[in-house]
Amino acid sequence: MEKSLPFLTHDYERPAVIEPTKVISSIPEMPERAVILFYQGVIESLLKKGLLKKIVDRRSEVGLFPVYEIEHRGERVALLNPGLGAPSAAGFYEELIALGVRKTVACGSCGVLKREIPRGEIIVVESAVRDEGTSFHYVEPSREISVDKSVIEMIESTLRRLSIPYVKGKTWTTDAFYRETKRIVSRRIDEGCITVEMEASALMAVSKFRNVVFGQLLSSGDDVSGEEWDRRFHPEASNHKERVFWAALECCLRL
Repeated sequence: MEKSLPFLTHDYERPAVIEPTKVISSIPEMPERAVILFYQGVIESLLKKGLLKKIVDRRSEVGLFPVYEIEHRGERVALLNPGLGAPSAAGFYEELIALGVRKTVACGSCGVLKREIPRGEIIVVESAVRDEGTSFHYVEPSREISVDKSVIEMIESTLRRLSIPYVKGKTWTTDAFYRETKRIVSRRIDEGCITVEMEASALMAVSKFRNVVFGQLLSSGDDVSGEEWDRRFHPEASNHKERVFWAALECCLRL
């Protein structure tokens, strides 16, 4: 009998051998809301401005992953850079949930699959093509996974209220950015993807598995839709990073 691919055969048994809530204790000072931020430079800028206070350190063999808090509009929100890629982001998201977080907005950069999307545009993620491995350990196999519609509506209403322009659409989550070939890019464009990144579908899957609230904003960067990769780098290229963070923070307060 031919065996199925390993990531197609999970039974989603609970609890797992290493269950987050069994090895990580919740802490009273952990805010209910969190922003997962993939921009370390923005975190360092906020630290220099005195806007962050460390709550706790999480760690792995590559070093410490500090969880901070920021106070905004009278509310405390946790802040964490979980590292790039689905496994790291999903693992530290699990730890945030175990610590007490229940409502999260993630934000970071993406490549675009539509050249007309300018650099620095905010994208509200509706759904993701699951071209990574982590999500299949949380949610039964499917080609795509979606953000809850009520979360999308809340994010959109917040951005409109603040007069922040945005586009909305499907992303392609992949583990291997050095294997984004022309043929695969073309296929993803044909199925409606407008962006590409490395974490969204896994974070959505963790949220569904743990029954917590999750949304994601992306900020457009390089263009992978053409014959050659276009970095679209210019001296002001990093200005959009803090802008998308503050937008994500506003959205998080409305969840």
